[in-house]
Amino acid sequence: MGQLFSSSKDERHQDLASSFAEYFKKFKVGSKIIPQETIASIELSLSQGNIQGTNSSITNALKEIDSTPLNVAVTGESGAGKSSFINALRGIGHEDEGAAEIGVVETTMRRHPYTHPKIPNVVFWDLPGIGTTNFPPKDYLEKMKFNEYDFFIIVSATRFKKNDIDLAKAISVMKKDFYFVRTKVDSDLKNEKEFKPRTFDRETVLHQIRSSCERTFQENNVEQPPIFLISNKTLSEYDFQILMDKVVNALPVHKRHNFMLSLPNITDAAIERKRQFLKQRIWLEAFATDLLNMIPSLTLLMGNDVENLRKNMNHYRTVFGVDDASLQSLAEDWQVSVDQLKAKMKSPHVFETTKKETIQEKLSRLCEEFCLANGHFIAKNAYVKELFYLKFCFLDMVTDDANALLREICVKNNLVSD
Repeated sequence: MGQLFSSSKDERHQDLASSFAEYFKKFKVGSKIIPQETIASIELSLSQGNIQGTNSSITNALKEIDSTPLNVAVTGESGAGKSSFINALRGIGHEDEGAAEIGVVETTMRRHPYTHPKIPNVVFWDLPGIGTTNFPPKDYLEKMKFNEYDFFIIVSATRFKKNDIDLAKAISVMKKDFYFVRTKVDSDLKNEKEFKPRTFDRETVLHQIRSSCERTFQENNVEQPPIFLISNKTLSEYDFQILMDKVVNALPVHKRHNFMLSLPNITDAAIERKRQFLKQRIWLEAFATDLLNMIPSLTLLMGNDVENLRKNMNHYRTVFGVDDASLQSLAEDWQVSVDQLKAKMKSPHVFETTKKETIQEKLSRLCEEFCLANGHFIAKNAYVKELFYLKFCFLDMVTDDANALLREICVKNNLVSD
């Protein structure tokens, strides 16, 4: 009998190990939030029945994601659009509190940090353009504290200068990533269309802009790096999403999560990628909690569970830009009431209740509806799974709201441009 019990226990450990590894096979290498080595290590611990070790590995992985800072250096000559680019990455307007100042002539040789307003671990550093200093590239990097940055973005509004290329060479020698960004392509297209309305062709102009940048590299006998054409005013156009995907994929795994969550929701693909990152996190948390099996089965969620779920919902809404502060700002821009925006969404109303239903009853109902709609089986009083599925439910709800808001923004922008 003891041998039979041991055998079934071993089978359960193998099943857990298999289910853990299988889950992460759903995600591409560039979209995983923990390293493959960690996944393999956890799978091995599970197969050996080392539950405490597994839980410790998952907890440590999540702590590393939460605590690791990401520092992004943005450099380029004055007037290149650095400040606008930093504000766009941070998802804030030029008139918002803490925005990088636009159109200010560079008079200081000091760097300036701009913390992301919603993901404080992500900091963008505005560096003076190397062309505005008297430092050679190596001295410039030392004075700008080169080692503190995870990668560099070199910005230009015209052709890249020899100084920019020499800086990129120095960065490359020191084994850091860099990206060339050509801004203000929307202005170039607009000017070209005004001056040559009969012969204007959008793709031809974009090709000319790219070729002009490439000539600088050819003239300096440098292998041509990718050049990303962007508009700080309309990030959903041109190469911004391509640039962000390339950056995310190149980052160390534990730094991807926060950077991905910090990015603006400019396309439905960007919104979906955020959702995939957060799904992994929810699953990891639930897996670790369920393994310890220390929580008794309950018929209703406890008060502190409700408060924690409320915090989860607020976090998801903030990450996807449908939190109260973001909606308030958008309502002011569009000259509508916040209630009008919220009326088209589900996530702002989850914790509102009526006399007929308590908040615990409402959350249990939402969980049951989510499980039925998605084919999940949830046993009676399966406390941990209910918390787990509610987070997934909230995430899907917020993702739908973010997509609905993105469509609304696109409609408004098209009306304005027309």
